[in-house]
Amino acid sequence: MSSRESTLKHIRSLIYCLVNIEDTTGEFLQTLDDGRIIDTKSWNNPRYCSWEWTHGVGLYGLFKFHQVTDDAEAINLSLDWFRAQVLTRGTTKNINTISPFLAAAYLHELKHANYFVHLDSWGEWAMHHLPRTDEGGFQHITYSHINHQQLWDDTLMMTVLPLTKIGLVLGRPHYVEEAKRQFMLHIKYLQDLKTGLWFHGWTFDGHHHFAAALWGRGNCWVTIAIPDFIELLDLPATDGLRSFLVSSLVRQIDALVGCQDPASGLWHTILDDPSTYLEASASAGFAYGILKALRMRLIPHEEKYVNAAKNAILGVVDNITPEGELLQTSFGTPVFDNIEDYNKVKLTSMPYGQSLALLALTEHLRTFI
Repeated sequence: MSSRESTLKHIRSLIYCLVNIEDTTGEFLQTLDDGRIIDTKSWNNPRYCSWEWTHGVGLYGLFKFHQVTDDAEAINLSLDWFRAQVLTRGTTKNINTISPFLAAAYLHELKHANYFVHLDSWGEWAMHHLPRTDEGGFQHITYSHINHQQLWDDTLMMTVLPLTKIGLVLGRPHYVEEAKRQFMLHIKYLQDLKTGLWFHGWTFDGHHHFAAALWGRGNCWVTIAIPDFIELLDLPATDGLRSFLVSSLVRQIDALVGCQDPASGLWHTILDDPSTYLEASASAGFAYGILKALRMRLIPHEEKYVNAAKNAILGVVDNITPEGELLQTSFGTPVFDNIEDYNKVKLTSMPYGQSLALLALTEHLRTFI
């Protein structure tokens, strides 16, 4: 079997597992104070609300695969998910629940569906009603926590990219300008000046980084979001913001190359702490971001970067079961006040784990095109 055929086989198995994930025991359900139950694990749970960032990342992976291969099944699976969710069933607007609108904006743009009313409503909410921190940052409000005055690196992927695409699709340049500002503000407060890696969170209420955790998956959202943002806006090489974003990305990738586990090709859940477990979903995100940065010439085609990407892909593939499940995927992770708690987060199959591997292998697939 050729490398291309093998990659496509792994992608098909990842998609199959993605859309068949279920929380059969209820272990990972989240019960809100108002009695609603949120299922962040199952792809489509008819009993509870299955509209979260976990699904948004899953939908984005499906769309990116369609974008590269013109695969019709990936589009149909996404449209089926939106129809089953009736777009707003049981959903509260927050940082994470806007995530599915990144894929929705692409589907609307290509006229696969008409999501105008929803894109308009959620875009306006993000611009005018989403709680803000000092300096106007997007406060990381979720279903269960207000997270007062907190910036998280997750926000760039879950809210800022969707707002950007909505702004482009609906012709609202002020959305795009706000997205640019959010990238700069998050870099200002979350990128570690010493290492180039990113802290998981920052709070203006006390001015600190909580446990100062250089958390793997939080970092991978950045490695994905910066190249995707530059591509979305088609920023030219002479653009000042592009240069600023690229310099931030290069510093992060240089640090990632230095802490990649040489035996597995993966990264630890706390990037600079080899005593914490190896985590495959973050590693898949890094593989995608580094490969894309190479393709877009955001980083030079140097051996250290190429090898890091190749080894990451090998590490991800080694953790895909015959049934298509990405192993070594940690469950959703809040900002903790100590490093030890990050290492206690359970490993389980999740839509975002499947999708991050899907994104990585889809970008890898372009090697053979």
